[in-house]
Amino acid sequence: MGGDRFRTRGQPAAVQAVAAMLTGGMPHALLLVGPSGVGKGTLADDIATGLLCRAVDRSARPCRECRGCRAVEHGNHPDLHRLGPTGAGLVIPIGGRDERGVRDLVRDLALLPVEGGARVAIVTAADRMTEDAQSAFLKTLEEPPAATVLVLTASDEERLLPTIRSRCVRIRLGPVARPDVEGILVDTGLVDAPLAARLARLAAGRPGDAMALARVPEAITVRGEVGRTLLDLASATRADRLRIGRELLARAGELAVAVRRATEASVSGPPVQARPARGRKAAAPPADTQAGGPAARVPAAERRAAALALVAIWRDVARDLALVRLDERAVVRQMDLLDDLEAAPARLSAAFAAAQLRRLDVAGERLEGNVSPELVIDALALGWAA
Repeated sequence: MGGDRFRTRGQPAAVQAVAAMLTGGMPHALLLVGPSGVGKGTLADDIATGLLCRAVDRSARPCRECRGCRAVEHGNHPDLHRLGPTGAGLVIPIGGRDERGVRDLVRDLALLPVEGGARVAIVTAADRMTEDAQSAFLKTLEEPPAATVLVLTASDEERLLPTIRSRCVRIRLGPVARPDVEGILVDTGLVDAPLAARLARLAAGRPGDAMALARVPEAITVRGEVGRTLLDLASATRADRLRIGRELLARAGELAVAVRRATEASVSGPPVQARPARGRKAAAPPADTQAGGPAARVPAAERRAAALALVAIWRDVARDLALVRLDERAVVRQMDLLDDLEAAPARLSAAFAAAQLRRLDVAGERLEGNVSPELVIDALALGWAA
């Protein structure tokens, strides 16, 4: 529903709901909820484009041809305001002298619109707002400026205050079907069909993640390298597990940085290379991330991103190990690891993998709560033994 007017793919119910709102009347606040990478940001942009479109026929918005649509697409529409996580903790602060936050957005919205029509504010990852920031944002939600629509995206809506959630119309987005993810990758020209199929399997219904990996040529190789090392890790001594865990953290960090830079860069720009693979052994980490080294020299946001990237790969390995043990090979995500998964010691049973998945879920929650990334990975490495 909505055809080529909407860039969002694989979310027909959400697109249909938005198209109806653009024609019949848009609420003053929307909350787009769903896992990361499923298209919440793209749908938010579709909403903004539709609201700022100048087409006379409301049912044809966004037309993608008028000056308003083009300005949104080029990122320079004066009446579209954006706010997202920033700083070491990747949070949205209340704002102050040295950081942009909620107060700055509220101040911008208090001014008259430049074009004289609608205004849109997109708050990306609104669940990363601090409690003070949420409280400061609440009044704007309750009494928004005239002709202003607030669009919030969130992966974990439970982190938002109930008073914020209750004032928004919720649109939920789920994982995208694998054929749709493949189609998105091929249509954007990022990869060919065979590689699109591999990335769609890895991305588990998250086209944003698949596109990010597609922009880093070494991504699949690095993930395979890390996965094989993790399978070997279960047989290592405690001291070696700690050392290798830190090495894998550094390797995942390099991949996370490459993916982030590639995502920020233009799609037409040169591919971003992760450090060349060095066989089965993970590369040595920078001195700052080795045990006992001053890890604080690495920005906190990068350390956290590295740990989250490693936990994501680790979770896929544990999941695929459980599936192989249950003879469910058809739904394994990392098919290039199938031989290694089948050859893993028998003591790494489906029960072992299930227990590790629970530990990995807890690790992810701790990382979201700003627990030391190094300590989280140390605990996972020490416990990764049958």
